Amino acid sequence: MDHNTILRDLKNKVYHPVYFLTGEEPYYIDAISDYIEDHVLDEAERDFNQTVLYGKETDVTTVISEAKRYPMMANHNVVIVKEAQHLSKDIEKLEAYLDNPTTSTILVLAYKYKKVDGRKSFGKKLKKQAVYLETKKLYDNQVPDWINKFLKDRNYTITPQASLMITEFVGTELSKIVNELNKLIINVPSGSTIDPKVVEENIGISKDFNNFELNKAIGTKDILKANQVILHFAKNEKEHPIVVTISMLYTFFTNVLKVHYTKDQSQNSLAAALGVHPFFVQDYKIAARNYPIKKAVKIIEYLRDYDLKSKGVNNASTTQGELLKELVFKILH
Repeated sequence: MDHNTILRDLKNKVYHPVYFLTGEEPYYIDAISDYIEDHVLDEAERDFNQTVLYGKETDVTTVISEAKRYPMMANHNVVIVKEAQHLSKDIEKLEAYLDNPTTSTILVLAYKYKKVDGRKSFGKKLKKQAVYLETKKLYDNQVPDWINKFLKDRNYTITPQASLMITEFVGTELSKIVNELNKLIINVPSGSTIDPKVVEENIGISKDFNNFELNKAIGTKDILKANQVILHFAKNEKEHPIVVTISMLYTFFTNVLKVHYTKDQSQNSLAAALGVHPFFVQDYKIAARNYPIKKAVKIIEYLRDYDLKSKGVNNASTTQGELLKELVFKILH
């Protein structure tokens, strides 16, 4: 099952005896376990019929014992095991319980950042006899679309530039992204369009001095703007670590090379090849005109070299800000 199906069933009071929630992205795991914790039982029922355990502080024998209890004056006994990945050494002891679960119990195992071996009997049985969810982290290029959908479901729209700003600032961890988006939802009227100015005012991300604007300035060979951005970065190294800037520039120039080598130069074809919103295709086409293949390849070599320097390789004392100034000068000239 996917998380949307599981949540829809839960909201319709369709419950199952065992939920095994696993994988690299904790946001969906938390969303489901939190919903069960907050909504299956009412407040009066929880005292006697809801148990929350932590993998570091319990064992599988205790989990099974709690799961086998019958509810008192309620329809369900809810047992939630948070951080269940800490039970990994003995987790297969649950196999016998899967064969004969207590039907009045809802057992939830939040098994974050790990997976069970799907080739073994226990792994196969989990997928067959429990509600099994395996989550995966989003790639960088998937996050803007996720942000767009999250906000659309809540009656907001967001411009491509604004969603890219948030992605760059927060990264790919969905729980952190949601925290930032909730700031917008609290402060911005429903039905609004969220643009870079709104993001700057409510989240604190500069609409003028960020890696997206640096990429754009470099792509158009706007030397003044590029230097303004990197001077800001140099004065605020903690907020703008060079390793992140180099990573984004590497992605940018890798995509510039893809533009050169893609036969179909239509907007939709290039968007698919680059894995970006069609809105940004024109930026890459301009950059490809400004940076021929040989130059783009040389820039990628610079990026690798300065990535090593930023980590102390062949660099004893040059600051990150100075390294970035050197790097951008070489890119632009």
